[in-house]
Amino acid sequence: MQTNDDTGDSDGRGNTAAEVPADVVGRAMRLLILVGEHPHGITLSELARESGVPVSTSHRLVNSLCREGLVDFDPSGKRYRPGLRLFQLGQQAGQAYGFAGTALPVMQRVTERTEEATLLSVLDGTRHLYVHYVDGPLPVGVRSEPGRHGPLHCTSMGKVLMAFAPEEVRSDLLARIDLTPYGPNSITDRATLREAVRLARENGYATADEEHHAGLRAVAVPVLRPDGTVFAALSTAAPAFRRTLADLIALVPLLQSAATELGARLPGR
Repeated sequence: MQTNDDTGDSDGRGNTAAEVPADVVGRAMRLLILVGEHPHGITLSELARESGVPVSTSHRLVNSLCREGLVDFDPSGKRYRPGLRLFQLGQQAGQAYGFAGTALPVMQRVTERTEEATLLSVLDGTRHLYVHYVDGPLPVGVRSEPGRHGPLHCTSMGKVLMAFAPEEVRSDLLARIDLTPYGPNSITDRATLREAVRLARENGYATADEEHHAGLRAVAVPVLRPDGTVFAALSTAAPAFRRTLADLIALVPLLQSAATELGARLPGR
């Protein structure tokens, strides 16, 4: 049995017509992003509805994406899926940032010590984006999907990313991110969140105790640039029945050592 951790797109995928980009490139990118968010496929009518782009325009643009290999069309199910060219570009971007070749060995060493999942995430607007993941060896554990988004307010990595962001970014996020209650202990009060982020910055780590999902706990530390701002967040996540919060906090020195190594080695810093 595997349990998902802080994965999922917290902001939803629906778009209104008023949000539709006016330019052709913007509309094509909107459609490409939607296809990427539906790895099992999405129909033309669903694309048009979720993007706000008219069906005829959606059809023309998504077929252009198909010609470039960014999108594949399954005629049997009449669904569009991410193409291999999109996968290739994603792999190239991951290599450019060091998320695979550089981060993987470091994260694997962490998992060997903890026997739990190790995750790496970056700030992406008002959410965080999972960019790499190493599965733990135990039969029940935490799973993540690189390329998925998670909320900031109820995840250990989200709190760390806010805590060590530039002051103006941190202030803006604390003022406007959505505080949807996902788990039994989700923070839904803005003053409480500000205090949690302040403590994360003071302590050098953040925790999430059944805040995004019931039965899951996590701890995260920042991967810092030379100027002290955050580049990424590194986390250990585990089922609550196996790890107490104190157990996870005891792993902070291990995570901080790995984060220091990543901060020195990642080319995208």
